Amino acid sequence: MSMEQWLSEKINKTRKAGLYRELRTMSNAPEPEMTVNGSPQLIFSSNNYLGLANDPVLIAKASKTIQEFGVGSSGSRLTTGNTIWHEKLEQRIADFKRMEAALLFSSGYLANVGVLSSLPEKGDVLLSDQLNHASIIDGCRLSKAETVIYKHADMGNLEKKLKETQTYTRRFIVTDGVFSMDGTIAPLDHIMKLAKRYDAYVIVDDAHATGVLGESGGGTSEYFGVSPDVVIGTLSKAAGVEGGFVTGARLLIDFLLNHTRTFIFQTALPPSSCAASSAALDIIENSQEKRNRLLKKVRRIKSTLEEMGFTVYGGDTPIVPVIIGEADKSVRFSNKLQENGIYAPAIRPPTVPKGESRIRLTVTASHNDSEVDHLLTKFNDIGRELMIIS
Repeated sequence: MSMEQWLSEKINKTRKAGLYRELRTMSNAPEPEMTVNGSPQLIFSSNNYLGLANDPVLIAKASKTIQEFGVGSSGSRLTTGNTIWHEKLEQRIADFKRMEAALLFSSGYLANVGVLSSLPEKGDVLLSDQLNHASIIDGCRLSKAETVIYKHADMGNLEKKLKETQTYTRRFIVTDGVFSMDGTIAPLDHIMKLAKRYDAYVIVDDAHATGVLGESGGGTSEYFGVSPDVVIGTLSKAAGVEGGFVTGARLLIDFLLNHTRTFIFQTALPPSSCAASSAALDIIENSQEKRNRLLKKVRRIKSTLEEMGFTVYGGDTPIVPVIIGEADKSVRFSNKLQENGIYAPAIRPPTVPKGESRIRLTVTASHNDSEVDHLLTKFNDIGRELMIIS
């Protein structure tokens, strides 16, 4: 069988299972309304939670830095890619996260994979939440340590696993701060107590919490008033730019700089992205207004959808998963939303469990009341049409 025949068979199976994916083309800057495949759509699927991806202050900062430093970094940080903006941003992130030091990566995915594949060693064990992001799962797979899965946010089950793994050299508890498909918040205060009791280290991926949770947007650590051993994050969500980072003790950062392949062998972020990210952190830390506006919209959408009869997951986060059930029905729901000018793609297996396909809404501070009204009206209409609600 030729490769073309083999791949065609696999793609056909994917289509028949209702799991085929296609790219859509956005034709303008990130805004609440964008042109998608030539059609104007309200965007309820963006990670641009605070609306900073098109902020004039960030654009001006990036543009000025491009004039001074050019469009690319020209190499890895350890060769020619390290600039004053990389170092400034690392210090800014460390201050923002109330940690000693930070290290930049080209993406949050690379940060997770890098930490988990280099820090735990053979003879250690990683205790990983059942719903952790794919980047954590991949990092665990690349690690020389064993991986043990505990039930999602189940502290009783985590304690049981900690008791069962006392013979390992070191125990690392690894969790998302906010879970990307369910919108739930990890009980980090309880996790920290268990870690202290059973002599374990805590690694948190704060991608979806950074900029959103906590009084100054510091994430789950600030939200719960705790300090994990390792905090990983991204600048591509609430900060509106790109890149990932790791924060922690200065010795940890020194170790990662010397041992983490996804840092050592990656091309550095452009200096312009670093400058824009630094400006974004200033905005996030110094103003609660955007976060308050965002949370108000989230609570309204969730409560209204629940009153309609939808099953809605999540906590006080911008991620609002509306459970539809089967994959094909979720795709039909998403298509009907798009016909009514709302872009919110269906999320299907293997990203989520079978039977829990959903419309994963994400809300931003930039959405206005009339846009939210339209979303809720169409959810009610389509939900009744597809007999998901009565």
